[in-house]
This record gives sequence, C-alpha cells and structure tokens, in this order.
Amino acid sequence: MINYKNNRVAVLGGGSFGTALANMIAVNGYKTTLWLRSEEVLRQITKDGENSAYLPGYKLHPSLLISTDLKASVEGCDTVFFAIPSGSFRDVAKSVSSWISPGTFVVSTAKGIEADTFLLPSQILEEELSDCKVGVISGPNLAKEIAQFEITATVVASDDDLFCAHIQKLLVSEYFRVYPNHDRFGVELAGALKNIYAIVAGIADAMGVGQNTKSVVLTRSLAEMSRFAVEFGANPLTFLGLSGIGDLYVTCTSPLSRNFRVGFALGSGRTLDEAVIEVGQIAEGVNTTRLVIQKAEELGIYMPLASALYGTLFEQRSIKGSLREMMLADQNKDVEFMVKSNGG
Repeated sequence: MINYKNNRVAVLGGGSFGTALANMIAVNGYKTTLWLRSEEVLRQITKDGENSAYLPGYKLHPSLLISTDLKASVEGCDTVFFAIPSGSFRDVAKSVSSWISPGTFVVSTAKGIEADTFLLPSQILEEELSDCKVGVISGPNLAKEIAQFEITATVVASDDDLFCAHIQKLLVSEYFRVYPNHDRFGVELAGALKNIYAIVAGIADAMGVGQNTKSVVLTRSLAEMSRFAVEFGANPLTFLGLSGIGDLYVTCTSPLSRNFRVGFALGSGRTLDEAVIEVGQIAEGVNTTRLVIQKAEELGIYMPLASALYGTLFEQRSIKGSLREMMLADQNKDVEFMVKSNGG
C-alpha cells in the first residue's frame, strides 16, 4: 500500500512540460522536486518564482523544490518522471540507476525514438532501471495551455492497473484528467510519430492551403501512423484515442507545437537550421522522420507523407515539390485506417 502522505516525487527535466508537470503534482500536495541542469535557470526560478525561459508568468507552488543535484532529487522517491529529450534520455537514466530504489514508479513523458536502437523511451527505462515499474504518459498536452489552466486530458499507459491508478492520483485535478490504457507501446509510438506530421501540417499552413487540404493531411497522417504501428504490434485502436488522433490534432493545428512551428518556418522559406534556431527548442519530429523512414524502407511500409518530408529535410528537395508529392501519392490505400489482418 502506497503512503501518499509521505510520497516523494521527482520530475527530471526543466523544460515547459516538466515544469508544468512538477508544479501540478506539488499543487496536489505531494513532496515534489524539479531537477534541471542549469544553475543559472535555478537562480532565476528561485528569484522570480517562475520558469521564465519556458513558461513565463506561470507561478510555481511555494512547496516545489528546484534542484540541479540529480542524486539528491531522486534518492528516496516513490515516483520519478523523465521529461527529458530523447537525445539525452538514456544518459540520464544511466546516471540515476544506482540511486533509484527497486520498485520505484518511473514514467516517461518523452515523445521520441533513440537513434541507434530504435527503442522508445520506456524501453530504455526498462533496460537501465530493470527493477522499477515503468509506464508512460502521453496525449494532447501543450504545456502553455496547462499553465493557463485549460481543461486538458492525458493517457497513462501501463499493463499494471496499480501503476495507472497511482499516476492518476498524483496528477488529476479539476482541469487535468488522466485516463488509463494498457497499450503502452502504441501510446508511446503514437506520441513519437505524430511529430512527423506536425511538421508536414506546419509546412502546409505556411503555404496557405485550404481547409480541405488540411483535412486530407490530417486523415492521411493518421493512416500512416496506424500503418506503421501495426507492423510493430501496437493496437491500431489506440490511434483513435487521446494519445493518437487527440495528440495528432493538437500538434498539427497549434502554433504552440514546436514541430508545427518548425514546419511553418520551412514552409515560409527558412532552411532546416534556420527553422530550428527560430523555434529555439528541440523539435523531436526532425530526428524521428529520419529514423522512421529508414525503418519504413527496411520493412517496406508505405509512408508517402513522411517520405516526402524526409526529402525536404535531408535531401534538399523543394518544399513545393514535396507538398505536391504528398498530395498526389497512390489513391488506392492512402486514407484507409490500417488494421493488420490475421494473415499478416
């Protein structure tokens, strides 16, 4: 039985979502530490009571501890959230492995894929923290809207009902709802894949396409995501829920989405380097596009939208040429929601 009165929580990663997540848990009355790397940012937060770099104006609860000491942040915690970009995810997991107790609830919020292994963040946690209980939260969770107390919902994914109930208790509030799902792999894969299509949507928006075209992009994006996911054993119905179409819709329509903004910059004539600099934060979709296309070509998975985006990002194809390629691909199967048959 979990003693919630003395429950200690660490959130690793001082970006926008990590900050919002840690603050929500602190507001709910749990002893919470937000770990970040920068001493300068720590001093700024301590002075101003907010993380001005990521969530300006969002006042943090007085009980929320801010630390750059990784060991002190995680030792003795019952629950550790990893709000770390995929590029440094494994390094942080390795670093804390000797300080996190067996049986600790560890939760990934990352939406990316590891370059060398094609592993999802929760799979990395299973490798590095094998004695812990591993799960995922994912969904249409724009941190700036959370900070404005907009009604938001997320999915906690684990095959362990106790795990799901535990995370629900930590996070739920009047404006933040948490729904359980047992398809951890599908939930997490959806969170990674949708970043590709947010870039596509940003390009289309910058080029002034109409609502009809945008609806085609969104529908075909969902079809590609499901087509790819079922090849790896994910439940395609997961893609019809919050962590699938819900997250896809938000990231494909909101200028608060980093990946959408990268796409918009590309569609406005910026180079990839210029687009990334302009956004100023990590856009996971760029790296995910490269990794997914490599895997799709290896396995023969049909992904015309992602392939066309790959051409723009990494092969210097023109934006107009890529958008035309996206729109004029095979009509026979592009917009079907793909469910793998028993015969393969």
